[in-house]
Amino acid sequence: MDDGRFRGAMVDQPPPAAPSPPEKPFALKSTIFTIGFLLVVLGVFPSVLYLIEYRLATDIPVGAIIRSFWTQFCTLVGLAVFTTGLAAYTYCSVWLIFHGKGPHVEFDPPKHFVATGPYRYVRNPVVITLILTAIGQAIYFASIGIAVFVVMGMVFAHYQVTRIEEPLLRKRFGESYEQFCRDVPRWIPRPPAS
Repeated sequence: MDDGRFRGAMVDQPPPAAPSPPEKPFALKSTIFTIGFLLVVLGVFPSVLYLIEYRLATDIPVGAIIRSFWTQFCTLVGLAVFTTGLAAYTYCSVWLIFHGKGPHVEFDPPKHFVATGPYRYVRNPVVITLILTAIGQAIYFASIGIAVFVVMGMVFAHYQVTRIEEPLLRKRFGESYEQFCRDVPRWIPRPPAS
């Protein structure tokens, strides 16, 4: 026996929602940006500075043993610092890309606030690890020019973070970002409070 209630209930239900459009391939876009950025910042600029410095340098008479030791020391330490910095940079970038749903650039910023992983210890791990990588290059090449580039990069990074990035993040994420700034240091990593 059908009293009509079942049929009427079926007719009154709204149609199923249309499927949401697929997300943009942010991982591919972020990967392309990151590789291009690294090629310019860690490849082009340091290479040009090193070549300029190399052409301007004069041979200073230093004992062959001391010079050889210094060269090998700089090579090993620089390579270790560079490799550590690059691995950490990659890790921090990938963490932000996948947890924030976007790259670490203001023209296409992450969609979600990220305060996990390396961001529990310091607010700007991507910048810190990039600077560490460039320091490794300066040591590897024993280059004053690249060291000056690193110092200039640090000044620029501080300006960019304090004057551009942080105000935009405050607008975008409000009180959650304010609390993050109170709990997590900007440049010097420290263990999280909880």
